[in-house]
Amino acid sequence: MTDTIRFHVTEHRWPARPGKLFLEVMPVLNGVSLNDLLKPVELPFAEAEGHPDNAGSYDGLGGDAENRRGHYFDQPVESWFEDGDTVLLSCPGCGEWGCWPFTVYVVIVHDRVKWTNLRHGHRDWDYSAIGEWEFDRTEYERALASLPSG
Repeated sequence: MTDTIRFHVTEHRWPARPGKLFLEVMPVLNGVSLNDLLKPVELPFAEAEGHPDNAGSYDGLGGDAENRRGHYFDQPVESWFEDGDTVLLSCPGCGEWGCWPFTVYVVIVHDRVKWTNLRHGHRDWDYSAIGEWEFDRTEYERALASLPSG
């Protein structure tokens, strides 16, 4: 069984960047925003650090992505670990991709697209409870086609 994906796009202003309006892209997996899927997994780690509000505390990607569609496929505009990872979520305060990044590897295998190797850019939190997501490539490409470019 494959997972479902869509990309929710909204206009957004980040507090640290007043006066500028961005398009924010939030992945929605199996009907639930990626942010909401991560919160229960991150909560024990964030509580142990004394900052429970950090759990699931992300915004979608905004900024000036040159090629949003390619970013989520096989041409990441931003990589945090510089090992082929793709940044999916950003800082809720400033919208900067590297300030509070959540990343995955986007792996394309024939008729499937997988998101694997889930990582936080500044924390060594364990995401093994989630595992990975696997999408039908045709459906994934259809979801990407709905994204505004540049």
